[in-house]
Amino acid sequence: MSDTADPPALPTNLDASWRDALADEFAAPYMADLKRFLVERKAAGARIFPRGSDWFNALALTPLPAVRAVILGQDPYHGPGQAHGLCFSVPPGVRPPPSLVNIFKEQRADLGLAPPRHGHLAHWAQQGVLLLNSVLTVEMGQAGAHANRGWERFTDAVIARVAAQPAPVAFLLWGAYAQRKAGFVEDVSQGGRHLVLRAPHPSPLSAHNGFFGCGHFSKANAYLAEKGRGTIDWSLPDESPA
Repeated sequence: MSDTADPPALPTNLDASWRDALADEFAAPYMADLKRFLVERKAAGARIFPRGSDWFNALALTPLPAVRAVILGQDPYHGPGQAHGLCFSVPPGVRPPPSLVNIFKEQRADLGLAPPRHGHLAHWAQQGVLLLNSVLTVEMGQAGAHANRGWERFTDAVIARVAAQPAPVAFLLWGAYAQRKAGFVEDVSQGGRHLVLRAPHPSPLSAHNGFFGCGHFSKANAYLAEKGRGTIDWSLPDESPA
């Protein structure tokens, strides 16, 4: 399958909740500018990841009213076959990158979960974990290649729609970038209705500075259970859904 597809229009595979909530964003001039940029890059022969049909996977798999937790990434993996529209996740058969390996290490310490045999996080997304990158496309081997082209404004709107929901949500913000991105979300300690958890990024460069031992998975579940929203099964079945 091709690495690229037609640039953004209102995706047909989104739940009606997201289609209604984001219709104005898809129709906004900045999205038209983003579309022109992507068309130009595609015409120039750039290999854009993930494939176009996967750009909005985070929204396709997690309807807006179902969001119980949010994990934010920066931009997609830029190696062939790695990115598929969910932050930190890789498709079945692809070796988990170092940051994801560290996420699994923290899960084991926090919840006693054995490391899974894959890094496909769709099981989380289908339970209401919004796995959202700030930028939804990248070019092969060029981290940040599509930064500051409009995706950040779009994903800011996504986070704002989640924060405006009446049901409480746990925000797991790993690293300074994610913490700035969702900095407007008020924590319960500030009179807000959402739980905002902050820790260093799980990258090997920073995981030992406080990501390990943060206990975010159990803290998120404790909060969601307290608020009557149930708990998330953070384990990953051996046969992760496509």
